[in-house]
Amino acid sequence: MSRYVIIVAGGTGTRMQTELPKQFVELGGKEIIVHTIEKFLEFDASINIIISVHEDYESHLPKLFSKYHLENIKVVKGGQTRFHSVKNGLDVITDPSAIVGIHDAARPLVSSETISRCYSTAQEKGNAIPCVTVSESIREISQGNNKAVNRNNYRIIQTPQCFKVSEIKKAFELNYRDTFTDDASVLEANGGTIHLVEGNAENIKITLPKDLLIAKTFLEND
Repeated sequence: MSRYVIIVAGGTGTRMQTELPKQFVELGGKEIIVHTIEKFLEFDASINIIISVHEDYESHLPKLFSKYHLENIKVVKGGQTRFHSVKNGLDVITDPSAIVGIHDAARPLVSSETISRCYSTAQEKGNAIPCVTVSESIREISQGNNKAVNRNNYRIIQTPQCFKVSEIKKAFELNYRDTFTDDASVLEANGGTIHLVEGNAENIKITLPKDLLIAKTFLEND
């Protein structure tokens, strides 16, 4: 089985309030995106890595590749939205029978166990989406009102979201919609059935400054 991963690094750092986008900020002495790349190489040293990056920061990657001796990584330009960034990555994959994982660059703490579950389940069932349970009470807001809902009926979705290449490429032929908040929602809109697998709680997406502190604590106790 041929494996690919598209690492989506199209952000520009607006919410992180840093000079560089979050994926290039250091965490534990190493850039976040490097942690992310190394997680997938630890899982499979021969995995095909594609990075979809905002064109303003494309020049940062060769320096990191050289610094950390990272080789055979393909870089594509990010798009206007996450959907378009992923589509640009999918366009360079020519093996329809391969499994591709799509992962946020700003999730450097994904575990090897989560990655393995996603790829193996996608090979068996066509796709796999990692998730974790909701630990806090939640309420649904609708038309100015709100009501309590059963948190056991909800899951927090993570990445890598893994798919058979032939199926996800077909789904990404759809026109972009605002409801496409992740890759699973694109496949679902094309008639696909989503298969959930267990993620890991540490696999947070670093978006705000406080997330760096949380991630640093997780990293120090890894």
